[in-house]
Amino acid sequence: MPKLIKYILLFLLFGLLVLIRVYEGELFYDPYLTFFQNDYLYVDSPRREVLKLVSFTTLRYLLNSIISLSVLYVFFKDKSIIKFSMIVYLLAYVILMLIYLYFVINPRQEDYYLFFNVRRFLIQPIILLLLLPAFYYHKLKN
Repeated sequence: MPKLIKYILLFLLFGLLVLIRVYEGELFYDPYLTFFQNDYLYVDSPRREVLKLVSFTTLRYLLNSIISLSVLYVFFKDKSIIKFSMIVYLLAYVILMLIYLYFVINPRQEDYYLFFNVRRFLIQPIILLLLLPAFYYHKLKN
């Protein structure tokens, strides 16, 4: 793949990740968006519909994961990296969603900060920010 096309694809994929972030309020049901923008350590958890919240969080995680896997493929062109990354994303989803559900169902003010960070891993492409330099470093070493 020519470098120009590779850079254009990467720009478009990162642009999609940015668009998901910019339009998160319109695209996804998430009462925690405004909750965590305010002084959340001193207020009660917002009212929420658990099934709807989990569904939209899963949708957002899925969209971010597909785009992130596409970024990794365009960047490295290695199917073994994609397979490994898919396993990482799947395991991370299961573990993070279980923790997320615990915090959604049992909201306690002393857990809000931890909940905020778990939620961040689910709704933002942070795993990509961890995998990209890790695979790049691994590629340089080999």
